[in-house]
Amino acid sequence: MGQEEPKKEAWLNYLALSTVVIAVCATLSTFKGGGYSTRSVLMQNQASDQWAFFQAKSIKEALAENERGQLERESSRGGSNNKAVADLDARLNACNDRIAKYEKEKGKIQERAQQLEKERDDALRHGRPFGVAVIFLQIAILLSSVAALLKKKWVWVAGMAVGICGLVQFANGFWLFM
Repeated sequence: MGQEEPKKEAWLNYLALSTVVIAVCATLSTFKGGGYSTRSVLMQNQASDQWAFFQAKSIKEALAENERGQLERESSRGGSNNKAVADLDARLNACNDRIAKYEKEKGKIQERAQQLEKERDDALRHGRPFGVAVIFLQIAILLSSVAALLKKKWVWVAGMAVGICGLVQFANGFWLFM
């Protein structure tokens, strides 16, 4: 007659299953959080590029306004030469056109930069809960492992409570309900 194996406690099956589910959610949370983190960095870089482009247009606009001021001063001195006056007027109109063009371009650039900043902020809002979820889920896995080693059901129950907090944060990463 052979030795019989000691009967396995039923809750240990639930412990194993719940640990696997929590580990899968922790892995997914890590990937989703990393993806949102990468997206926020990319959006910030693109927004910074747009703001630099905006600054360049602002400098060009300021130079054109300075040139317009000089042309207006020359024009106010007056002159009797019709060709010179017509040339000044043409240059002044060209300056005004450039200034209007820069102002319009700056508006579009600013709009794009602000849109990129909104996308960055959205990625940050989604990424944070995933990061918090990973922490809770890893602690739950740790407690489940300890419970399995020590065969202490109360440690597993504590781990599941922490795991539920992690699962709530994991879901919040998708739907932002908190």
